[in-house]
Amino acid sequence: MEIYLPIAQMSVHWLIILSMGFVVGFLSGVFGVGGGFLLTPVLIFYGIPPGVAVATTASQIAGVTFSGVLTHWKRDSVDFKMGAVMIASGLVGSAIGVWLFAVLRRMGQAEFAISASYVILLGAVGAIMLNESVRSFAARREGRSGYGKKPGQHHWLHGLPFKIRFRQSRLYISAIPPLVLGLFVGILSAVLGVGGAFVMVPAMIYLLRMPTNVVVGTSMLQVLFVSASSTILHAVDNFTVDVVLALVLTIGGVFGVQYGVRAGAKLRGEELRFLMALLVLAVAAGLFYQLVVRPEDVYSLTAGAP
Repeated sequence: MEIYLPIAQMSVHWLIILSMGFVVGFLSGVFGVGGGFLLTPVLIFYGIPPGVAVATTASQIAGVTFSGVLTHWKRDSVDFKMGAVMIASGLVGSAIGVWLFAVLRRMGQAEFAISASYVILLGAVGAIMLNESVRSFAARREGRSGYGKKPGQHHWLHGLPFKIRFRQSRLYISAIPPLVLGLFVGILSAVLGVGGAFVMVPAMIYLLRMPTNVVVGTSMLQVLFVSASSTILHAVDNFTVDVVLALVLTIGGVFGVQYGVRAGAKLRGEELRFLMALLVLAVAAGLFYQLVVRPEDVYSLTAGAP
């Protein structure tokens, strides 16, 4: 049975849309990512107009992550103090990102810049996570304690001033790294139209040295506020939030995130990072293919005779 989307002005099969929401919600629960970098391209590929896909994805992410945050809160795996610090700077970063996106649009380079940034960013993050995970697996097989520093261990970033104690994460570190991370993710969120957790999660693990189980819930808290803000702005300014599409996606996502949280709790930290690395690299490869593949409709513009 098909349903009509009033804002997208098209009919879609409700079961396909529901399945998309469930899968993205499941991944959100497992990895603590919003899933926008997956759902938006899938919706566009399915035929949803890009503007509607971006805005509606933000609303779906808000609903799904709210459910995920509640679940992690019950499990006592959310660092609300760390989340508040990154949310504060993330809102500032979002404002900067909106301005930067406007500049790129005036230059006519927004679409290429977004796609290229995705490929570079996802490729780098995925490669780093995959390398670390493989080396952790090798160390475990050899009976060693693991590769690199463990969560809770400090490096030079933690020696900066303005230290704050984050009891849930068992850290006593400078507030500057979380603030900078939130600012950077806020800029990416506005420019790329995603929650930014696919960058924030590995950064919280490798830079801030937070425990993996706390990282997932805390990242979802930050994604919740960023995506909710984006939804309101799109709905008020651009009128591109399709409520019907968002409702079906959210229903599937809310159920998916519950199963995802349970599945993620059964995996080791290095296993979570390995699977997320594969996911990120797969998305980067798909976007790179779209950049280099020859388009179906090839045309050229030539100036007329004077």
